Amino acid sequence: MIAALNNTVDTLTSDRALQGVYHEHANGVPYPSTEELQEVMSLIRAIIFPGYHSRETMTRNTLRYHIGMDVERLHRKLSDQLLAGLCFLDCKGEYDIMACNKGKAKKATTEFIQRLPKIRETLATDVQATFKGDPAAQSVSEVICCYPIIRALTNYRTAHELYTMGIPVIPRMITELAHSETGIDIHPGADIGPHFTIDHGTGTIIGETCVIGSNVKLYQGVTLGAKSVEPGMEEQARGTQRHPIIEDNVVIYSNTTIVGRVRIGHDSIIGANEWITTDIQPMSRIAI
Repeated sequence: MIAALNNTVDTLTSDRALQGVYHEHANGVPYPSTEELQEVMSLIRAIIFPGYHSRETMTRNTLRYHIGMDVERLHRKLSDQLLAGLCFLDCKGEYDIMACNKGKAKKATTEFIQRLPKIRETLATDVQATFKGDPAAQSVSEVICCYPIIRALTNYRTAHELYTMGIPVIPRMITELAHSETGIDIHPGADIGPHFTIDHGTGTIIGETCVIGSNVKLYQGVTLGAKSVEPGMEEQARGTQRHPIIEDNVVIYSNTTIVGRVRIGHDSIIGANEWITTDIQPMSRIAI
């Protein structure tokens, strides 16, 4: 038995078996942590929605103290994770990777925290859009506490800011946390305007180069995706505009799939279970 196990270990650690699946760490270089990023997002939710996600009793008199403490903890934890992300793709450099990237990570964290008021302002519009669009919602508080789209959008809008700052790996990890929790899959590279919501949400997919305007509502199971890449053309496809553009005031009902760089004109309504690969003119009504 021992010999069989040793043979298996030898096979698993051979150069051939490791090709394409092994990531070698340089000494002292941290690895991005899903658990720590969960903590980061908990802090961001507590800062953006004070009184909803805090562990402490909060009043207007103690608000600045609590947010100040959370911002300090966020700066420390996020700096560590951004450092891990910056080192992750540069782990084989011959210079001192940690020293080179530590200053970048702290500077990027400070810049991100300065963007939190903007993130909160946009998320507030998403909360209002969700509340107004769902008669089943009893209050804005219920939307903030319970609705998966707000959790997914908090992760997405956080990740999108980090993505635009050029931070590797970490933005995708943050949106994948929300994907696992809610079933809503939004790539951090997507550009989504204010007053956005997804009713129910499960199974919704929004691709990397998707552009979504203001006051857009999707239902569960909608895919805003890209066409399949031809064999041998994978590298040419990277970085190209492959996903739909959804203009302002559009509603797309459940299980509709829109693929390719097509444009859905403003104030259109797309019915359920549609398959769309061509442009739709503004003010259109599409139904099977």
